[in-house]
Amino acid sequence: MDTSSGTPHRLDPAGGCPHADNARLLARGGVTPVVLPGDVEGMAVLGHDALKEFLAHPDVAKGARHFTALREGRITPGWPLTTFATVRGMTTADGDDHRRLRSLVSKAFTARRVERMRPWIEQLTEGLLDDLERAARDGGGVADLRRHFALPLPMGVIGELLGVDAEYRDRLHHLSNQVVATDIGPEQALAANRELVGVLAAVAEARAERPGDDLTSALIAARDEEGERLGHEELIGTLVLMIIAGHETTLNLITNAVRALCGHRDQLDLVTSGGAGWADVVEETLRWDAPVSYFPFRYPVRDMTLDGTVIPAGTPVLAGYSAAGRDRDAHGPDADRFDVTRPGRADAARHLSLGHGAHYCLGAPLARMEATIALERLFARFPRLDLAVREDELSRHASFVGNSVRELPVRLAPPSTTA
Repeated sequence: MDTSSGTPHRLDPAGGCPHADNARLLARGGVTPVVLPGDVEGMAVLGHDALKEFLAHPDVAKGARHFTALREGRITPGWPLTTFATVRGMTTADGDDHRRLRSLVSKAFTARRVERMRPWIEQLTEGLLDDLERAARDGGGVADLRRHFALPLPMGVIGELLGVDAEYRDRLHHLSNQVVATDIGPEQALAANRELVGVLAAVAEARAERPGDDLTSALIAARDEEGERLGHEELIGTLVLMIIAGHETTLNLITNAVRALCGHRDQLDLVTSGGAGWADVVEETLRWDAPVSYFPFRYPVRDMTLDGTVIPAGTPVLAGYSAAGRDRDAHGPDADRFDVTRPGRADAARHLSLGHGAHYCLGAPLARMEATIALERLFARFPRLDLAVREDELSRHASFVGNSVRELPVRLAPPSTTA
């Protein structure tokens, strides 16, 4: 089915729940034209099979030089998605350059380093659960789980991993939240990007002067086989990527998993009774309510046809992870159902929410570890935890990139009925 001539879908800069729009668009096909903020024409790949093919296609690039409208000067300064296209690092590199950068990061971001953090993550989790309990007591039985638990856990972990002093962490969250927002104006976008780069440059300078057992120090010291180090812009770009991908996505993953379990008590009961594992919850959440809805950008280096739709060379293309997760052609007629026992749950490749191909998420093992520990400890401590408001009363992210809610008010136990 050729949908290229269909009416383009205008993405709402204010974000919102993506699933109704995704279902409507998927009914037209796996690829659809979209209008990005600033009336920039683009495409979105929504179908699971189409997205899997696209993410690993040899004719698809990440480098901004392939973005025709940007190269021709038709993108205005302060465009809210500029950082995704222009940041220097793995996410915007191709070929040998990408392999060089990923090799340098991989040497510092080893499985051994990640596993070594497990006891510390468990300790941090327990301390944050104490904070959540105190917040609920101070709040008349209600606390914002996102603010007091789902946010400080991954920010604490990525801060520890990168060697970011605690004084910077709240500011870095605010700035990274601004960077992924799609509803802010040009002046705000430019200011947030400048400040984010400035803060991370200060972090890098501190680690260069006082190296430690952290990823930033290792990146500064790391060399590839030819003896090359990361350039300054590449180092800062890599830190930008790590801060955003290292906490925003895990924050949304934990938040969305708690929402899913509170809305599906039968699934929660199944896990707590041993009928399924917490890792199953994490994988099903990644599929059912992906923490990233539309991730920018990839560009065909020549005109290509995908799922019957022509994508012109140089078009900015969004990877539609939240749509692919509920694609009925891939996941069956019950794709909209949250089911931790879904067949094939042990196969992480059944969803694409952590990417596919050469740019598969380097931090996937860390994100999975954090989320699994967080959920297991949370519901072991507060087995009757539930939402304090209806799901439809939750305010959504002001972004079509991130997919979650701004706050998650919860009760750690049902209200007392005693007089």
